[in-house]
Amino acid sequence: MQRSVVGMIALVVCAAMSTEGAAEIAGSRWAHFRGPLGTGEAPAATPPVEFGPEKNLRWKVEIPGSGSSSAVVWDDRVFVTTGVLKNDGRTWSFHLFCFDRATGKQLWERTAVEAVPHEGTHETNSFASASPCTDGEHVYAHFGSRGLFCYTMDGERVWSRDFGDMTIRRGFGEGSSPTLVDDLVLVPWDHEGPSMLYALNKRTGETVWETPRDEPTCWATPLVAVARGGDRQVVMNGQTAARGYDLKTGQELWRCGGQAQRPCASALAEAGVAYVMSGFQGSFAGAFDLDGRGDLAGSKALLWSLDHDTPDVASPLLVDGKIYYYKEKTGLLSCVEAATGATVYETKRIPGVGRTYASPIAAAGRIYLTDRSGAITVIQTGDDPQVLAENDMGEGVDATPAADGKDLFIRGERHLFCVSAE
Repeated sequence: MQRSVVGMIALVVCAAMSTEGAAEIAGSRWAHFRGPLGTGEAPAATPPVEFGPEKNLRWKVEIPGSGSSSAVVWDDRVFVTTGVLKNDGRTWSFHLFCFDRATGKQLWERTAVEAVPHEGTHETNSFASASPCTDGEHVYAHFGSRGLFCYTMDGERVWSRDFGDMTIRRGFGEGSSPTLVDDLVLVPWDHEGPSMLYALNKRTGETVWETPRDEPTCWATPLVAVARGGDRQVVMNGQTAARGYDLKTGQELWRCGGQAQRPCASALAEAGVAYVMSGFQGSFAGAFDLDGRGDLAGSKALLWSLDHDTPDVASPLLVDGKIYYYKEKTGLLSCVEAATGATVYETKRIPGVGRTYASPIAAAGRIYLTDRSGAITVIQTGDDPQVLAENDMGEGVDATPAADGKDLFIRGERHLFCVSAE
């Protein structure tokens, strides 16, 4: 572990600031991948601790085809995407579903596009891995090389964009999700060809700015973060470097190398500091002062860094001043102080959690950890990962659950579940 003492002091000071800026960006609903703050926490949610196909189940609906995209929620509507292989064995049909939150009744379904994928995907991935996002006026479904599609909340198509075909490392398949902020939809496009970060007008789909990225394939989702001075940045993970971009122009503001290969984990941010992690064939975690500029390696703006046991596929979780993360192939859970990078605990074995794709989420002082088998273990936040409940959905779960109000929405291999504390 490497730390800058000056950086730690600065971080402790700015950590006292509120997260109102981030909340203003995302709103209070689980409308994006990683939730209302982009940190994996749902501050106002109180979902159940114990649940399953027979316990605290409000409803479940069958989702045809396959997908590891997460559900998103806006008021009384729940949205999820999927890909369905047609009878010819080659053509896929890509769908966006809208369900009534209270009953699970399907309100509408739209076929965005039908296509024969130009390349394959990993056996554990799908062709519908990007999570949709919504602002309560429109909902955006991203199918990567098959395009980005904008619909009204009632299912009327408004526009679509085709960015071409991605070439993904080793045929692992696509998966980065778009992010909404103000009048922009941010679309990541990192692959083995010319990589780019796009900012589109969310009402028309026209390009507002585009920024080339010197990056190979990356599966992370853009995060909008607020610097201490109030300016907003787009923070992106990357194998070559973690980077921050000016939200208004797309201009690169800072970068820092040292990442591991094929990064998947999305960034975190709070109180003027961004946290970026990667953990495949190497380990890196860094805390970056968003007021830093240029190459931050070795500078005071690199507040602390870690070089072991950092997350691979799943994104980390930030709640109550602590960062939680686990490894994909072991499920071993670690926790560090966000202010300093100091270890709270590391590589803890959590019952029921052995192999993970879904990212951890937090609500009501609890953390929900999802195993690929469909087991979801609930632990207490804080210094002691006390197990509160061990649940099992009865089918595999790779998608990150979404917490909103008293409900928890879990997208499994075959069904979308709504479990509730009501």
